[in-house]
Amino acid sequence: MTQIVAVRSAFPAYRYPQADITRAVASLAALEPAGTKRALLERLHANAGIETRHTAFPLADYGALGAYANDRYIEEATALAERALRAALAESGLAPDDLDLLIVTSVTGVAVPSIDALLMPRLGLRADLKRLPVFGLGCVAGAAGLARLHDYLLGWPGHAAALLAVELCSLSLPSATAPRATVTTADLVASALFGDGAVALVATGTRPRRRPQPRTSRLARPSQPGRLPRILATRSEVYPDSEDALGWRLGADGFRIVLTAELAEVVERRLSGSVTGFLAEHGLTIDDIATWICHPGGPKVLDAAQRALKLPAAALASSRRSLAQAGNMSSASVLHILELTVADDAPAAGSFGMMIGLGPGVSAELVLLRW
Repeated sequence: MTQIVAVRSAFPAYRYPQADITRAVASLAALEPAGTKRALLERLHANAGIETRHTAFPLADYGALGAYANDRYIEEATALAERALRAALAESGLAPDDLDLLIVTSVTGVAVPSIDALLMPRLGLRADLKRLPVFGLGCVAGAAGLARLHDYLLGWPGHAAALLAVELCSLSLPSATAPRATVTTADLVASALFGDGAVALVATGTRPRRRPQPRTSRLARPSQPGRLPRILATRSEVYPDSEDALGWRLGADGFRIVLTAELAEVVERRLSGSVTGFLAEHGLTIDDIATWICHPGGPKVLDAAQRALKLPAAALASSRRSLAQAGNMSSASVLHILELTVADDAPAAGSFGMMIGLGPGVSAELVLLRW
């Protein structure tokens, strides 16, 4: 089994109340104060369940970024990723050269060489580090990356591995990616939900070469034994005939969101069968799961997941809390929810948890945890 030994987030310096972002998007997209799109924008932002979000740049700068600010993405994403991974390593007690594998997930920009390669000299990572950059899985990539990390450590139980999710979703704000005349409803929905951030997770196999000794960090309390879970099993599933519900379109006008109302409907129809079937393989039921870590795609997606699994409202409280504090950070969100889950009071020793990633495909990634 894989033991998670640290998880730490890092956010850009700029943090705004949702109302400030609403006004900025209206200005960027040149929406008329009394127009129907302005009214829709305000309604979407007000109903998103978000209090604050972080952005990589000051809101006033987004109008000058252009259609596709990939050079700025590389610079800012690499710096943010470095902060998150440094914090997680410090918390884990592992040195950078203890890592054998680094998985980096991101879907909000493209870097070649990839961000993992750019981090190697900055962090002092080994030259023979195994690297796996992941692009295209979108919001599901945090859970999928954790599942692939687990697969690796099953084969190499003496190794240590890190997963790093970094997303600069603000680069897809309407005027940064499209002519103002072509702002769509999907653009407005995305502008209401997505935020910027990075989260790093460090884990070891069942026979680590050395036991991590948590070091005191000014960023957070050191991890204590049992506060972070082990990974027991994982499952991947892509739902048929749903590939048009969520994704990116990349063209001359940059990244454009593909998003339909079908997403929540697919989750409500399909998720229960995925989860109950997966749990049954391990002799468990939904009632055996004490802790739920579900990707906060938005209020409608969380509501759909809650209805599909017949969960009490409190079961997804950490997911809604993450959404409120930071917005939907795509691949980074489920890892942030895990961090929030253990920040105050870790789940009871021996209890089970379930991480649910949701993303384009429509795809689901399930990770069975035990504290």
